[in-house]
Amino acid sequence: MTAIEIWTFKETVTAPPEIEGYEVEAIDGSIGKVDEATNEVGGSYVVVDTWSWICGKKVLLPAGVIDRIDSGEEKVYVSRTKDEIKNAPEFDEARLGEGDYRNEVGTYYGPGGSGHRDAP
Repeated sequence: MTAIEIWTFKETVTAPPEIEGYEVEAIDGSIGKVDEATNEVGGSYVVVDTWSWICGKKVLLPAGVIDRIDSGEEKVYVSRTKDEIKNAPEFDEARLGEGDYRNEVGTYYGPGGSGHRDAP
């Protein structure tokens, strides 16, 4: 997976137009609800409100970590564990549009990053 691919929905994922409010399921359990989602070409992501799981913080998940979206259940399933998500770079809304910040998050979730689980 390349740096751009981590920010792109997988071909097998059909993202409905509105997934805000959907529950987000890590490999090992629920992590919160989608607070914001984008469909930017090469820059798609979801921001997850983690409720009280991580002291109510938000986390940024690149679209490439999403395995599937179930519109019937209103759930987004991601290919990372709760610990991998918890240990990701801290969400910084002010830096969201900065290339350096996206590279930091993308490297963590992408090839060779601490949160990487997919085969190269």
